[in-house]
Amino acid sequence: MTALELGLLVAGIAAVALGCLGLLAARDTYLRLHYLGPASSLGSPLIIAALVAHEGLSASAVKLVLIGVLLIGSGAVTVAAFGRATAQRRGLVDTDPSP
Repeated sequence: MTALELGLLVAGIAAVALGCLGLLAARDTYLRLHYLGPASSLGSPLIIAALVAHEGLSASAVKLVLIGVLLIGSGAVTVAAFGRATAQRRGLVDTDPSP
């Protein structure tokens, strides 16, 4: 494992770990949403980049990149959906918006 791979892996794991610690420490639902972002949009791409650098240009690397794209996209959608559902439950947003 090269220094680049190790650096990317450690940075990705640190981003995910800090996001998890923030989730545990935050008291408000909306504050917790802010800690989900870095774990899904920063941590997982860094970990995948380390794995791609380790694998080299191969079919496995292409699969890892596709998984990374799906993780980034699904993380953002999950945070938005969770935030909207919480806002609707608290009455901050209309449940059925009119066109």
